[in-house]
Amino acid sequence: MNVPLFLTVGRIAAVPVVMGLVISEDDINHNFGIAAAVFTIAALTDYADGYLARRWGQTSVFGAFLDLTADKLLVTGTLAALLVVDRVNIWLAFVIIAREIAIMALRGVVASDGETLPPSGWGKWKATIQFVAIGLAIVRLEDKWGPLFLDQWAITLATAITLISAVDYVVRYRSVFFERA
Repeated sequence: MNVPLFLTVGRIAAVPVVMGLVISEDDINHNFGIAAAVFTIAALTDYADGYLARRWGQTSVFGAFLDLTADKLLVTGTLAALLVVDRVNIWLAFVIIAREIAIMALRGVVASDGETLPPSGWGKWKATIQFVAIGLAIVRLEDKWGPLFLDQWAITLATAITLISAVDYVVRYRSVFFERA
């Protein structure tokens, strides 16, 4: 059995569960807590499946594609649900989602040349901070930290790191843009 692939598919299956729990608001007891738990488990599988796939030699092009897709679905799906319940700023969500789509497109262009676009250090930080910020937005602590809730500060930080990560990828692979023009 390919455990890393199983974990990745599980992460994809968790997305509608998290979304449904978030948008149900008060229809289900403790729905935000349950959503946060499912989201956290799904986010942790992002680290586990990659580690296990490399350790056990179960890497594949399909597995790498599915892993990236699962990450993007988890982030964008949960952000969309959080938008519905007004837990995230639409412009910050837009920047995060736009970056995910743009870098996925860049990966496709690079792949068409037979190359890969390995994750950068900024990309790894981006994923971690996004997961933490989105998890905080799901549970939202009652007290504000100055003018914003803790999760709002975290989403703002995640957006900044997301932009830095995008610039890093564009600078490192700028030749792709000029070779195709």
